[in-house]
Amino acid sequence: MATLSVLVPFVPHRPEQIVPFAAYVQWSPAHRLWQGQGTLVDPYQSFSFAAGAGFRVPIGTGVTLMPLRHPYDAAMQARSLAAVSGHPVVAGLGPAAKSFQQGLLGAPYASQLTAVREYVRVVRKLLDGDLVEEQGEYFSVRTMLSTLPTPPVEVGLGVLRPGMARVAGALADVAITWLTPADYLRSHVLPALREGAEAEGRAVPRVTAIVPMAVSRPDRDPARTALASNIGHLRLPHYQDMLRRAGVDTDPGNVEDGAKALVAGGAFLYGSTTELADQIRDFWAAGVDEVVVNLSGVHQLHGLQPTLAELDEIVREAAR
Repeated sequence: MATLSVLVPFVPHRPEQIVPFAAYVQWSPAHRLWQGQGTLVDPYQSFSFAAGAGFRVPIGTGVTLMPLRHPYDAAMQARSLAAVSGHPVVAGLGPAAKSFQQGLLGAPYASQLTAVREYVRVVRKLLDGDLVEEQGEYFSVRTMLSTLPTPPVEVGLGVLRPGMARVAGALADVAITWLTPADYLRSHVLPALREGAEAEGRAVPRVTAIVPMAVSRPDRDPARTALASNIGHLRLPHYQDMLRRAGVDTDPGNVEDGAKALVAGGAFLYGSTTELADQIRDFWAAGVDEVVVNLSGVHQLHGLQPTLAELDEIVREAAR
């Protein structure tokens, strides 16, 4: 079923900053509250704070980064959040950029896909209550989680390119994408997901697309808003490669032109609320199950109240 969800559009400095967005999800047609990895306040901590403040909603992490946690801790944190919130959790995982891996681990994973396969397999088995006996190239585990009844915890995997999509198809419950145009999802990601699932004889994972966007305003520059939302991604090699595959030409040395390309190529959505709702429906038509509204550029340039007002405009129009 096609659903619409909400991203916390900034990295919180204090956990109470996410409360307005948790409240919005609780009181609106939006389905789930998502937050990306933060290195100021960890998303598991901020989500737990919101739940303790009485704003308990379905949650997704899009995505937490593998070098920060052993897979046992990743499983325990996700299950703990389900217990604290009383709602289902999508525990999104990703390997991070190679530079991040280098900084924390001393060297990047020699094989990104092998490391991800091992990590996701361990997390999934732990969440299933199985005794895990894995002797891997990167992760070796022999243990299990103690039994604790909670709402469901699903394992998500950050997906940009077909190789990771095949891994997600084979192992994950949800494939989570970021900055991926609808046509690229239709032509590259969904076929690879199906291929990975068919190879393992399992159902194709759901697809959640976290999509940056903004409503057109007379005083607003779409490229400037796209840049405020995505300047970091435009400089990362794995995002550059994905965007090239999607026909979006970017140059890490010229992020201003790259931001214009994001708008022209459908990676950053811009238009009236009616036009944005139609573009969101294009993602659903491409095979996406859940579109997450990402207003990080709007928040960066215009602040909290305009962001919440714009979020409500988009969600209510798309939910009609």
